Amino acid sequence: MWIAYLALAGSLAALYLAAGLTKLARPRAALAAAGLHYVEDFTSAQIKLIGAAEVVGAVGLILPVLLGIAPLLSPVAACALAALMIGGVVTHARREESYAFPLVLAVLSAAAAALGLMLPAV
Repeated sequence: MWIAYLALAGSLAALYLAAGLTKLARPRAALAAAGLHYVEDFTSAQIKLIGAAEVVGAVGLILPVLLGIAPLLSPVAACALAALMIGGVVTHARREESYAFPLVLAVLSAAAAALGLMLPAV
């Protein structure tokens, strides 16, 4: 169970960390120019907040379990990221864009939460 959780959570953490850092580092106009047209629906501050949530969620997927300090926080982080991705699905669906990627991330995040809850206590 540990290996399955760490493989899934590690992969998700890498994706969320990259996405979050991109949103934090690049200005809104650069994100739109790179093809992320949904940013037109949000202010720069909201985009930075979404990016910060993704970074914090990525850290929360891994560190509590690895350190053995409040490991219940890892499934909580996974649930929060799933909720964030459901918001992404709604945003893309409203704009009539493809929402497959955020939907897959939401499902995988929910799976990570379920796996995290089944981990034996350390």
